[in-house]
Amino acid sequence: TMDAVNKSTVSEFVLLGLSNSLALQMFFFMAFSLLYVATMVGNSLLVITVIADSHLHSPMYFLLTNLSIIDMSLASFATPKMITDYLTGHKTISFDGCITQIFFLHLFTGTEIILLMAMSFDRYIAICKPLHYASIVSPQVCVALVVASWIVGIMHSMSQVIFALTLPFCGPNEVDSFFCDLPVVFQLACVDTYVLGLFMISTSGIIALSCFILLFNSYVIVLVTIKQHSSRGSSKALSTCTAHFIVVFMFFGPCIFIYMWPQNSFLIEKVLSVFYTIFTPIMNPVIYSLRNQEVKTALKKLKNRFLNSNKATPSCHF
Repeated sequence: TMDAVNKSTVSEFVLLGLSNSLALQMFFFMAFSLLYVATMVGNSLLVITVIADSHLHSPMYFLLTNLSIIDMSLASFATPKMITDYLTGHKTISFDGCITQIFFLHLFTGTEIILLMAMSFDRYIAICKPLHYASIVSPQVCVALVVASWIVGIMHSMSQVIFALTLPFCGPNEVDSFFCDLPVVFQLACVDTYVLGLFMISTSGIIALSCFILLFNSYVIVLVTIKQHSSRGSSKALSTCTAHFIVVFMFFGPCIFIYMWPQNSFLIEKVLSVFYTIFTPIMNPVIYSLRNQEVKTALKKLKNRFLNSNKATPSCHF
């Protein structure tokens, strides 16, 4: 990395944040702090619930706990720094810090994309090939899917970082966002950004778009299958799948939008970057737990267990 830093004269970047007005900054500070705490609590609760309840020891919930862990990571790579920066008025980030943020953003989003695909594969087999489900989606397969998602995430983020390190920076260093992401940072590079923009779109954008199309198709097939076998169990399956579908849609919408038009207005990009790092991580536990009867039941049980242990009464009825 030293060579790259020597080539560039920029040793740090200034994060302009979301707004110049103090009132708005105060509002963002309050809102983001609350959302961050809610994200960490909500996702932790989901993970604890799944681990504590033996009814939830199945592939779908194993993948869901991994999604929660990634969401907590995604919420934590930039938001706490932004929250503390609001308090201290400190606006800069070092060159290495900026590259690190790009790395983690792409690591967690890349991993999440593959994990969402694993979850759709799990639901597809469960609903379209129910008799083979246990043999196809074994615990080993689940672990393999999670490991694969992290490997793909690492490979993807490494490619983005290597790309960022080859960019020559020679002066402009104001990042018009609250964290470093490639589309924003690469507009500060002293090169013709058009060709590089095409490269970036072709990699990230096309990957995102093709994954989305794949996911979209698998859920359409699943939903059609549920419609054909309309029975008592299908309403549960339907609510689970619509939950998955909402999450996928919310995740890919902004992603494709940012990478397909990197030259678009920064306002939209700011809104979307907030959406990604702050709203998506809280939405997953909300959507999955509210649309999922089993999780709701397990949460109630956990609450009762907790209340009973506090009263220190013999909990024979549990």
